[in-house]
Amino acid sequence: MPPRRPALRRLATRAAAVALAGALAGAVTPPAAQAAAPQVTRPTAYVDPLIGTANGGNTFPGAVLPYGMMAWSPTSTTGDQTGTGAANGYEYGATRLRGLSLTHVNGAGCNPGAAGDVPIMPFVGDVTSSPSADTKDAVYAADFSHDDERAVPGRYTLGLDSGAGVDLAVSERAGVADFRFPKDKPANLLFRVSNSLNGSEDAEIHIDTAHRKVTGSVLTGAFCGRRANGGTNNRKSYYRLHFSATFDRAFSSTGTWKDSALAPGSTRASGGEGYATGADRAGRGSGGWVGFDTSSDEDVRMRIGISYVSQAGAEANLRQEIAPRAGVDDVARAGSRAWDRELGSVRVGGGSEAQRTTFYTALYHALMQPNLISDRDGRYPGMDGAAHRLTRGQKAQYSNFSGWDQYRAQIQLLALLKPEIAGDFAQSLYNFARQNGGVWDRWVHVNGATHVMTGDPSAATLATFYAMGVRNFDYEGAFESLARQATVPHPDGLSDAGCPGQCTGQRPNLAQYLESHYAAQDVCHCWGGAAETLEDAVADAALGRWARLLGRDEEAAAFEERGRWWRNVFNPGATDGSGITGYIQARKLDGSWVTPFSPGSENGFAQGTSATYTWMVPHDVQGLAEAMGGRDVAAGRLDAFFHKPDGSWSVKGGDALRYDPTNEPGIHAPWLYNALGQPWKTQETVREIVDTVYGTGPRGLPGNDDLGTMSAWYVFSALGLFPQSPGSATMLLGAPLFPSAVLERPRGKDITISAPAADATHSYIDAVRVGGRPSDRSWTDASLVTRGGSLSYRLADRPNLRWATGPAGLPR
Repeated sequence: MPPRRPALRRLATRAAAVALAGALAGAVTPPAAQAAAPQVTRPTAYVDPLIGTANGGNTFPGAVLPYGMMAWSPTSTTGDQTGTGAANGYEYGATRLRGLSLTHVNGAGCNPGAAGDVPIMPFVGDVTSSPSADTKDAVYAADFSHDDERAVPGRYTLGLDSGAGVDLAVSERAGVADFRFPKDKPANLLFRVSNSLNGSEDAEIHIDTAHRKVTGSVLTGAFCGRRANGGTNNRKSYYRLHFSATFDRAFSSTGTWKDSALAPGSTRASGGEGYATGADRAGRGSGGWVGFDTSSDEDVRMRIGISYVSQAGAEANLRQEIAPRAGVDDVARAGSRAWDRELGSVRVGGGSEAQRTTFYTALYHALMQPNLISDRDGRYPGMDGAAHRLTRGQKAQYSNFSGWDQYRAQIQLLALLKPEIAGDFAQSLYNFARQNGGVWDRWVHVNGATHVMTGDPSAATLATFYAMGVRNFDYEGAFESLARQATVPHPDGLSDAGCPGQCTGQRPNLAQYLESHYAAQDVCHCWGGAAETLEDAVADAALGRWARLLGRDEEAAAFEERGRWWRNVFNPGATDGSGITGYIQARKLDGSWVTPFSPGSENGFAQGTSATYTWMVPHDVQGLAEAMGGRDVAAGRLDAFFHKPDGSWSVKGGDALRYDPTNEPGIHAPWLYNALGQPWKTQETVREIVDTVYGTGPRGLPGNDDLGTMSAWYVFSALGLFPQSPGSATMLLGAPLFPSAVLERPRGKDITISAPAADATHSYIDAVRVGGRPSDRSWTDASLVTRGGSLSYRLADRPNLRWATGPAGLPR
């Protein structure tokens, strides 16, 4: 399909960007780049939802809309009904289907992670035994080939080797599916109501033959509940998903099952699977099936709505979002338009086909979340288990907050491109905290506090939203609540429940932290004392910036001072044995350092080593450099972080002493050179990662997408921007991948980026104009984000060792 004709405003913006680029004095532009490449007008044409479905990316290929509640995607099997081989139910190498589930979370790291609720399976054959008793998925599953699979934004199509097939599309809270069956064989649709990815406490199904309707629910939760480190802490229920499905024809047969018992002709069943693992859960659960006569018409249409509040809510969501006669094509067209509008907030020009595919798929993954949990009428399940309504001015309640991951890049991208969504998300998290006794959980799934990871990412997140201009939330109340959590000890902070990985305390052993000015490894009740100290320092520095913007100077000074407590876990005497000294190291309550020490050890850290965490001081890079012996020394050490001793790159992970692109603690590290006065090294390092770590195809992500975090890193890096630090709107500058880009701002002036010479060989900045004026700084102040403006680059094929190197102009 040819691209749609751009709107006049977009043409005008593009013309302005071209004119601005032409005005750049002394621009060195290859002849082929003189004519500006047209900007993308239909971004969905470049989205491949299968990117990240292998190599541990844990994305899912099914149908979902931006921030949608329903994410209808396949649950595959590797021969175990209690496992799928992937955190989100689908792994590209597992080509056997157990069902198509209604909910998913993008790129979660636990396996299985969460959701995967109510798998619905088109089954060719008679139901003669309980599907729950089919513990190896030998009978009630079907093989498929990727040749018979198609995934595009908002729509998913799959053909099975059994002869069955499915074509489905979704709105925000509902969906339509066409199931195809062979004419000459029995056609049944299985509803595995209890078979959520992590299991379930209870489930129910009711088949209404008179109205051709199937309804039910599942009581589940248990995010990361099967994790080895403290997993039993989260083997609990916290939400009930309701569904209501109607069909275009009568049922020819019905039946239900519970555990191993089959009940042909039955219309009701209930029973959960529990949250155990392996044989303790296998064979348990309930569900039902409906059969169809397809001898004259092999296509069965189903319409389905979901709700976290009630069956009536599910039916209302379906009724209000999908017209009675709308088919898959109609819903898919609406979904494609919704994604084009959302992805059109960034319009790039130029680049290769592969680069555009990588870029827009990354943007797609980044804008999947947060996810709606409120119904069309504004009701949603609170963290206290009760039903609530939206606060005044709030348009939606959102959830799925992978805080420890998202606060480093995805949150900033959301604030930059979708500030209204960001504000409602901030209000949503504040609503949850008020329902949870004032406690802000670091990983929220639906309405559940899961406690996963470490630190206080809510403080960093909301401070970032405010700094970047988001105002449509109760920011005074939210600040006071987060400041209270950071200053008033909570009894949960002395609990070891869930540790490590899911420690109940959100500011663990806060009294000791406030007294010692670091989290003591032997009494911290946390994942790792050194990591906790760094995370809290980042959060407190962000709270300090937020307080300063609010005019609360006394609190600002106190939190800013706490932001410097990272120094108390920096041991200048710690060594790697080769003569390099000065590392972040855990210490005990008596002040002694935890030994033995090795930079490659995770002792005292969370999913990372000292070698990585030593760089996790984004809010005080100058202070870190000073502690290491100066900027030049720090830059030399950073060189060794990205290169092997022979000088070759080491940016793909797998080395405990070097950069790991698959996890969050060090993803900001390539941008630290800007503050060290060597910005050309940021440019070459970021380009190396962009070119060799990310790409197209199922293996195109380096690791867990972590609710869009790794994808957001790529989006920023391809644009030549990266957020300097949580709680700030400052952007660090790198070399753009595309010759032009426009970031559409919902309020105010757009941000235009022009780099006419951008290509594979021109990856260095020679000069920059900000707002039409020459700039010798490798960063922009908050005005670019909050008020819009222009960036014009002169790129070169070799580094400019003088640009943005003066000590007075370095980012602080």
